[in-house]
Amino acid sequence: MASYGQWINALPSPKGMLKDIQKSGRESLLKNGLPTRKMEAWRLTNLKRLEKFLTLQPSVEGEKEANLRSQVWAKAPENAFRLVLKPNEILQNLIDLPSGLRPLTNKEIKACLDDSFKYIPHEEQWPLSVNCAANNEVFGLHVSGNTCPQLELIIPAEENVLIPSRVIIKIEEDAQLDLLQVVLGATHSAHSHILEIYMAKNSTLNHGFVAIGGGKASCLAQVSVVQESFSSYSLNSVQHGWSISRFEPKIIQKNGHSKTTLNGLQIAKGDEQLATHSSVRFEGPEGSLNQLQKATANGESHSIFNGIIEVPQIAQKTNASQLSRNLLLSSKARVDTKPELKIIADDVKCAHGATISQPQEEELFYLRSRGINAKQASKLLLKGYCQEIIDNLPVQANRWKILNTLLGNIS
Repeated sequence: MASYGQWINALPSPKGMLKDIQKSGRESLLKNGLPTRKMEAWRLTNLKRLEKFLTLQPSVEGEKEANLRSQVWAKAPENAFRLVLKPNEILQNLIDLPSGLRPLTNKEIKACLDDSFKYIPHEEQWPLSVNCAANNEVFGLHVSGNTCPQLELIIPAEENVLIPSRVIIKIEEDAQLDLLQVVLGATHSAHSHILEIYMAKNSTLNHGFVAIGGGKASCLAQVSVVQESFSSYSLNSVQHGWSISRFEPKIIQKNGHSKTTLNGLQIAKGDEQLATHSSVRFEGPEGSLNQLQKATANGESHSIFNGIIEVPQIAQKTNASQLSRNLLLSSKARVDTKPELKIIADDVKCAHGATISQPQEEELFYLRSRGINAKQASKLLLKGYCQEIIDNLPVQANRWKILNTLLGNIS
């Protein structure tokens, strides 16, 4: 495709620490081309919208401040550190970090980038290749000590611009972190975001990922987590308001004896397409996973979930459960869900399931019989449906009034 090559050729010349990665990403994109429907992971994706994603270029330094100011954010948290990922200004914001947080050195970042290719082969991951090709900076944080810092990471949008961002977080042994990521979209904006997390033994991370778009915004986001023994990782994600959104949590339990919790919520309306493609791989014994993925689809929207759990022979006594629950709110909406188990080990407890239904008439009737009108009854049921995920977000997420935003658009 000519426009595909033109987009790559129009990217800024490779430079800095990521020079070799930029070159590699561009070579991979040119070699492999756009995803096609023949690829299982992409067969349900609206490829025309994916092509539109590549009509936008990264921002130029000094041309973004007016757009950033126009966006409405929650007030800064009182007990958490807010970090805004403004392109070309990230390093300037890494000052006055709270106890337990420090920036990674260039040497540490380089080591992490080298490791990342072991876990996410970029030639096989189109979203990562896009980020590698377009991104010219990366920053990292090191988490240490016996405190539990709270970090709010905001990734703002810029209209008619692609925002590529890449963040690395290393959590040392016995350390803890509460992390809230907020990705914002605006009309005709686009995000390419990669977060890499390395968790040492006995470390704990409570991670909230909230992606709220707007208009024809698009978002490709990938979270890669490597867990060492006896670590605990909890992810609660929310997607809403994107023309096309693809969220990819990829978890590896390296040596077993770790705990992973994944809770996700997609609220799709209009003609939006929201997708979650998760994968969890156990590379040691006695690991656990508890996964719940929820979605509502209204209008002519499309919700997609594909969850892969891999349990090789070495991962004996794994305990994993995965459930996909979906509500169809319109006869023209669509839900595709595919929980998937790949089990080689023989001494495991693994289960998965999926449901697609409409709001229960019995529940609506019960509420209406108590004097609640149909619209309010529907909103109450949807609130309860969403609340299970929202309640597990880090505490600082309350300031964003996420539930109010969701209910205002799906009722």
